[in-house]
Order: sequence, then structure tokens, then C-alpha cells
Amino acid sequence: MLSEFKKFAMRGNVVDMAVGIVIGAAFGKIVSSIVNDIIMPPIGMLMGGVDFSNLYFDLSRTGYASLAAAEEAGAPLIKYGIFINTVLDFVIVAFAIFMVIKGMNKMKKKEEEKPAEPPKPSDEVVLLTEIRDSLKSN
Repeated sequence: MLSEFKKFAMRGNVVDMAVGIVIGAAFGKIVSSIVNDIIMPPIGMLMGGVDFSNLYFDLSRTGYASLAAAEEAGAPLIKYGIFINTVLDFVIVAFAIFMVIKGMNKMKKKEEEKPAEPPKPSDEVVLLTEIRDSLKSN
């Protein structure tokens, strides 16, 4: 059973998938940082200083001063600002993956478009060509 597991785990597809998952997780963190730290602050500034991560709707209608205060009190909240950030994360990741796949497909297409070597003539054709060339030279 151990050797069967080793055979399964060491297959190329499983290892490739594991590498892809690790790189994808790291890429997700980078994209989240880009959205939260680079993209959203200017958008919030253009919209009058809005910090999207602090936007919420208090279902208890108590009127807390901040999201942190409402969370500390255990109030039921709809955190739609965090949802907006998450949707932007997804859109950026999806677009980046789309661009990578598009580039890979373009490279693959160029590879397929390379003209193949013309097939070598059969032995009979080669022999007949030699006979013809020999007759021409006489």
C-alpha cells in the first residue's frame, strides 16, 4: 500500500498540481495586497474618502461608531465593503489567469504553425531520381 501511495504521489500531474496550488496561494496574497493597499485607497479617495473595508450594514440598528466596535459587541453585520474588495480580488486574479492562458495558447499556436518537414521520398522515388539524373548526365 505504501508503494502504491508513493507511485500515486510522485506522478507528474500530482506534483505539477501541488506546485500550482502553492504558487496560486502566494499569487492570491499578492493580488489581495494590490487590491487592498494600492487600488482601493485611490478609489476610496475619489469617492470622498471612503474606506471600502470598513463599509457595513448593522442589522441590529444600534449605530456603532465603527466596524471594529460593532464586531466587538457581536452585532449581526453585513460587511459589504469586504465583499467589494473580495470581488475585485477575484476579477484581478481571473484577468491575470486569462492573460497567462491567452499567452500560453498563443505560444502553443505558433508552435503548431511551424511548417513540418516535407516527408522524405520513398526509396523507390529516390532510386528513380538517381536513375533519371544518371541518364541526363550521359
